[in-house]
Amino acid sequence: MAETVLTPELLPAGADGFVLRFALTPEPRAMAAARSLADRLEAAPPPGTVEIAPALVSVLLRFDPARTDRETLAAHLRTVAQEIAATEPRMPEPSRRWTIPVSFGNENGPQLSDVATKLGMGEDAAIREICASELRVLTIGFAPGQPYIGLLPDAWHLPRLSELTPTVPPGAVVVAVRQIVLFGSASATGWRQIGRAAFRTFMPERREPMPLRGGDAIRFAPASAAEIDALSGEGDRMGGARLEVLR
Repeated sequence: MAETVLTPELLPAGADGFVLRFALTPEPRAMAAARSLADRLEAAPPPGTVEIAPALVSVLLRFDPARTDRETLAAHLRTVAQEIAATEPRMPEPSRRWTIPVSFGNENGPQLSDVATKLGMGEDAAIREICASELRVLTIGFAPGQPYIGLLPDAWHLPRLSELTPTVPPGAVVVAVRQIVLFGSASATGWRQIGRAAFRTFMPERREPMPLRGGDAIRFAPASAAEIDALSGEGDRMGGARLEVLR
């Protein structure tokens, strides 16, 4: 199959913003390009930058019109995006890695069996594949601190459910379209719940309320239901997660 040609589009976002978009769908090369663009802009923000907000395949940049010229900024963004698109975009090397304990299957992952059947493997093999995957926080969105994590192997390109699950609990680990979402609070979802963590993605009482950042590496570590229950009861909403600073 021929690779998708990336054709970045620069779109206006009100009087003080641009959206730089690499694709209309979450295609892996477009996601890598968006993450690369966000990293470059965050490392060297153009003059007048007020906010940089990456999504799966696009980046929003807001600016102060009193401090920069719109056309000059647009030309700079086009140049950087075209440079990235002309190469083979890859996820930048992570500067941080999280290891997050998760209880998979049974009451904490009621749809793991269904997922494993669709993948043509046993539940234990599915868990091993998740935990062996080199995953990244692709973007933060939908709810405060909520990560979209990926990408799982190609076989995990599972469609969303045809009907919403009315609610999954805080810490639910759900999968679809080669991605994982880790819910910080109870939520309805059209994704399949395969596990649960004691880690919370939004902690407003902390100095940094959203512990995860776009680009962070993620590893999931199998834990028992009893271990997750104990971590949940300790009151520390980090839930046993361990952070390594890589560079």
